[in-house]
Amino acid sequence: MSLPVALPSPETEPGHRLDFLLVADMVEPGSRVLDVGCGDGSLLALLRDSKGVDGRGIEISREGVNACLAKGLPVIQGDADTDLADYPDDAFDYVILSQTIQATRRPKAVLEHLLRIGRRAIVSFPNFGHWRVRCELGFRGRMPVTENLPYSWYDTPNIHFCTIRDFVEMCGEVGAQMDKAVALNAGGKPMRVSLPWWVWNLLGEQGVFLLKRR
Repeated sequence: MSLPVALPSPETEPGHRLDFLLVADMVEPGSRVLDVGCGDGSLLALLRDSKGVDGRGIEISREGVNACLAKGLPVIQGDADTDLADYPDDAFDYVILSQTIQATRRPKAVLEHLLRIGRRAIVSFPNFGHWRVRCELGFRGRMPVTENLPYSWYDTPNIHFCTIRDFVEMCGEVGAQMDKAVALNAGGKPMRVSLPWWVWNLLGEQGVFLLKRR
């Protein structure tokens, strides 16, 4: 399956992760945004300050919620696996799930809720098909520990590892249309648009996707 045209590389801003800047480039100014699994609120704060969004967040950890509230962000404690069902259809222009889908118990159901709640969904995740991960498993026989997968097997919050190819196939199963997609290499830079999807799957450390319902 071929991937859609990728976004151009955004301008680097000090203090912000490149994947956050890519997500911000996908969001229209003044939009209504729900950030699911928002962590300490860094992405939500970036969207508020740079795009003037009407942002809300949901975060499972009390520490994360407290950090968000300290930034003046309207965030509640909740679980993506259980609490997204309470949100009405088309409640937001964008629903964001950044580096979180692999930590959910039911990723397919979570993605379906994102597409129901938001007119657009933005999903980013670490690519378990990256060549370093494959080498760690294939040659060393060990679960990989990398910059994007920094946990040991016994304390990782990630329970459903997926590759870029896996995610593309799941998008087809739930009827999601991919408007834009970006694969980031080991240096955190977007890979060339002309590369075929299987190269993204082998060399991309992260994927960032902008989705909508068909």
